[in-house]
Amino acid sequence: MALVIVLSAFNGLSDLVQSLYNSFDADIQITAAKGKIFQPGVTEIQSLKKLEGVVFYSEALEENALLKNGDQQCLATMKGVGPDFVNMTQFDTLVREGEFLLQEKNMSFAVVGKGISYQLGASPGDMVSPIWIYAPKRGISTTINPEDAFNKKSAYVAGVFTINDEFDGKYLLLPIDLVRELLGYTTEVSAIELGLAPGSDKEVMQEKIQKALGSNYVVKNRYQQNELLFKTLKSEKLWTFIILIFIMVIATFNVIGSLTMLILEKKKDITILWNMGADTRLIRRIFLFEGLMITFIGVSLGVVLGIIVCLIQIKFGIVTFGDGYVIDAYPIHLLPLDLISVFIIVMLIGLFAAWYPVRIFTRKQAFA
Repeated sequence: MALVIVLSAFNGLSDLVQSLYNSFDADIQITAAKGKIFQPGVTEIQSLKKLEGVVFYSEALEENALLKNGDQQCLATMKGVGPDFVNMTQFDTLVREGEFLLQEKNMSFAVVGKGISYQLGASPGDMVSPIWIYAPKRGISTTINPEDAFNKKSAYVAGVFTINDEFDGKYLLLPIDLVRELLGYTTEVSAIELGLAPGSDKEVMQEKIQKALGSNYVVKNRYQQNELLFKTLKSEKLWTFIILIFIMVIATFNVIGSLTMLILEKKKDITILWNMGADTRLIRRIFLFEGLMITFIGVSLGVVLGIIVCLIQIKFGIVTFGDGYVIDAYPIHLLPLDLISVFIIVMLIGLFAAWYPVRIFTRKQAFA
């Protein structure tokens, strides 16, 4: 039961993390193999818009900047995005305060992480005090007046998003044209982000795009964009599973002890069976079957109870998070493969737990 519940909880957390990152990262991201920026107007890049299976095309420009609001300031990574970004990623679902808005008429807006909002004391709806964004001017190394070394632009906070502490304290989203002005660029980008049609084979599309662009560009899928994160999630689940299996191994000593006591209690009955012509194989088969029966009933009840507990959590959300979390209740996701793995592994442990005492304590000479 514990294995089913813990593994299902890990599945739920993994799904939650992936859904949050999927709302920030595109299906396919294209970056330059050398350098930070490149021109998106080249033929091979523009041809991606007409590629079958590509639904959304969004240009992005990312760079570090200094943010100021009154006397408060912080360093952040500004990401300039195009109009297709929100439709491609559904990023507006992560906005907890205000709304997702980057441009309205001639006014520029920013959508900032919760951590940045807290550090700057900036909140949506404040149309009096915009945040000021400073980016170093390219080609200037020394200057008498420090402010001459920076480009400066302002933007009002339209919304505050929440993903996790790392993203919330690092990113703010801006119109890509504003970021280009700050950095002194015209049409340059740091990445091209593509949204694929539902049901598309992402691996095939990635290979096709990489082949079309050549070695001058790096094409990554969602997993590769956050490879370390997803590997960490998988390894955490694996090690938790292994630790719980070790606990199960220790718990099987109860089965070993129970069978040992049962064999010793049935010493006279075993002797009678031997005298009636039963061989060692039959005696062992009887007790081995009983040990497997105990294990089978235990693992079946455990899996069923684990499923019931998980279904109750999914339906009613009994175990809840505190205020300020993305979701209200602990996420649960039951996977058939986990249930099958738990059943098989526990049965194998039970088989060993039954085999060992039966093998040792049903020797004929032990009851001679």
